[in-house]
Amino acid sequence: MTEVVAALIWDGDRFLICQRPAHKTRGLLWEFVGGKVEPGETHREALIRECREELGITVVPGALFMELVHEYPDLTVRLSLYHAVIGNGTPQKLEHRDLRLIPVSQIDDYEFCPADEDILAELKRREREKNHAV
Repeated sequence: MTEVVAALIWDGDRFLICQRPAHKTRGLLWEFVGGKVEPGETHREALIRECREELGITVVPGALFMELVHEYPDLTVRLSLYHAVIGNGTPQKLEHRDLRLIPVSQIDDYEFCPADEDILAELKRREREKNHAV
């Protein structure tokens, strides 16, 4: 099983999504920034490294938002998504084809990696709860 970490980065009521390059596996699908945990790294260290490599930013990892296991045809991942805030820098397209900040209401307008589907459903559920509480 491959350990993967990702960041849920909010800017007001919008969160950051990244489009995978066309030449990579699951090319052109949208995802959260992140990647594989290297041997000897903690999840938080991996998240900081991946955000620096992929977006040129320094993040401050927060609480775990959600953890899940997803089986792709070519690998099985344990995905841990953490809340994170940008401590330094502005996101740049160093590895991704595109970057967007979207509100939860626009999730269905994008095609995400299959491993993210349960996370997106949870984001939508929480948004509905928040709107009903108002």
